[in-house]
Amino acid sequence: MTDQEIVSSLIAREASVTEQFFFKDCRPLLMSVIRRVFEGQVVEYDEIINEIYILLMKDDAKKLRQFQYQSTLYQWLKTMAIRHCLLLKQQGIVIDPEGKEPHNNSNTESQTAESSQAKMDLDALLSQMKNQRYALVLQLLMVEEREPEEVARRLSVTVDNLYNIKCRAIKALCKVARKDTWHYARKR
Repeated sequence: MTDQEIVSSLIAREASVTEQFFFKDCRPLLMSVIRRVFEGQVVEYDEIINEIYILLMKDDAKKLRQFQYQSTLYQWLKTMAIRHCLLLKQQGIVIDPEGKEPHNNSNTESQTAESSQAKMDLDALLSQMKNQRYALVLQLLMVEEREPEEVARRLSVTVDNLYNIKCRAIKALCKVARKDTWHYARKR
């Protein structure tokens, strides 16, 4: 779907598109925002998504209708999510006061299994990359969440150059993932 189709479907409150967009397509993006903003504090993903959804849909989707397609929908949503999460953090609205357990840990076992499977899948994709330096950059920055300055020092490059390497590495990983998906689909 194009950004315009997604926005139209969200405004029309199409449940399947809303579910797909917020809980599947945007999940990695929003999880990254949540990790960065809340810095290890325990927050519930669904609660954050509900807060963002309410913000976007309030007053007949006024905020969503303000999207002008000057960037991708995902980039715009990332900016909106960061701002809103910072506000939520400041107000202490969605943080678990005990900071130890998520509010709903009934799925802990299945989440651990899914997380383990996702890590194995990512490791497999990273190992398939032709340029293992790219794989190392993604591993350090995105999986281990190391600071860019630390990774740049380790690779003996500037931070600016590291961001260029990261961009090329993400493109290479996407290419590997598409190839892997195509190969898997042919086996079925």
